[in-house]
Amino acid sequence: MFLSVSLSLSLSLSLRFCSKWHTSCGLELVRVSPRRWLNLQEYQSKKLMQDSGVTVQHFFVADTASEALEAAKRLKAKEIVLKAQILAGGRGKGVFDSGLKGGVHLTKDPAVVGELAGKMLGFNLTTKQTPKEGVKVKTVMVAEALDISRETYFAILMDRSCNGPVMVGSPQGGVDIEEVAATTPELIFKEVIDIFEGVRDDQALRMAANLGFKGPLERQAADQIKRLYDLFLKVDATQVEVNPLGETPEGQVVCFDAKINFDDNAEFRQKAVFAMDDTAESDPLETEAAKYDLKYIGLDGNIACFVNGAGLAMATCDIIDLHGGKPANFLDLGGGVKENQVYVAFKLLTADPKVEAILVNIFGGIVNCAIIANGITKACRELELKVPLVVRLEGTNVQEAKRILSESGLPITSASDLDDAAKKAVAAIAKK
Repeated sequence: MFLSVSLSLSLSLSLRFCSKWHTSCGLELVRVSPRRWLNLQEYQSKKLMQDSGVTVQHFFVADTASEALEAAKRLKAKEIVLKAQILAGGRGKGVFDSGLKGGVHLTKDPAVVGELAGKMLGFNLTTKQTPKEGVKVKTVMVAEALDISRETYFAILMDRSCNGPVMVGSPQGGVDIEEVAATTPELIFKEVIDIFEGVRDDQALRMAANLGFKGPLERQAADQIKRLYDLFLKVDATQVEVNPLGETPEGQVVCFDAKINFDDNAEFRQKAVFAMDDTAESDPLETEAAKYDLKYIGLDGNIACFVNGAGLAMATCDIIDLHGGKPANFLDLGGGVKENQVYVAFKLLTADPKVEAILVNIFGGIVNCAIIANGITKACRELELKVPLVVRLEGTNVQEAKRILSESGLPITSASDLDDAAKKAVAAIAKK
């Protein structure tokens, strides 16, 4: 449902499912199963929108059943929606280990909110997107329930081909937007935003009209569009997507559900936003890797992959699979690597109990192979590596790197190329 413009599709995207669609001016959008460096709960995104003057449902956040009951009373709403706050999707059809079915409930009785919250908070909610044991719910959102008479789709995305942000909208919201694009592409509308001018009034009004808002609602929707762009700039977003941007029977334009993606490079000036990052549901190894500017992705095989670069990561995983092995994980060093990062990388890779062999595949462009080699020998000695290690190095200072490895006296298997490395890694496990 949510979109991301194909900017530099990084390592994390290499393992995602992508279905592409195109607009008339070359804007390529991809559907991804999001792997976000910054994870915000629903209520946090709503708070950011609210602070920028975007119209959202009135809501409160509660950590206990009594707080939820009090919040429901304070809302004074005709109908109340109670939502368990976890990052995984599919909450509405999830099941709690308390026996309660559904992480989203509607009621007109505030007392029921307290009872339901008591069966949510402190209990694990299992959905199609959570681990089998589910995720513990620590917070609930208590919001006014509003009827939606019509749903539209609206997003602001960064697009390299247009050298800046682009608005994308459709009068068909609340559904899989890629399906709309595939079946009725004429219902997808786009406006390129001049980064210096911002969203002009005529652009906002034209988009509002294309979304199907009429009369006074057209001006109201245009105002919401401009406020969403203000938010986009204010928080250094790469994407602000609202689905649905809805119309109520009372004549209100409301942002009912939104996804915000942030530019990680702006963390230094978005400290308040990044401080909200919720890592409780993330892979602990992935979270630990990020502390050292490493990118870790856990898989379900038994050969750990230690690489630099997204393309090399994909190729390494593919060739391991080709030779009958299965990657257990991979860890991307990136550029500008230091010896300590290599040590930490090995520590993270070997922390996975599934790992039975490690394949190092480094192409030294920016990376100095000698630094990698020194880091490898240090890690092998200090961590007392117990699993087979296959190393393929190529590029900058590779001869010095090979000398360091060969003179180390450590049981390191060298490989001449990637194919050779993959065969040796798979064979090392077969011998065990």
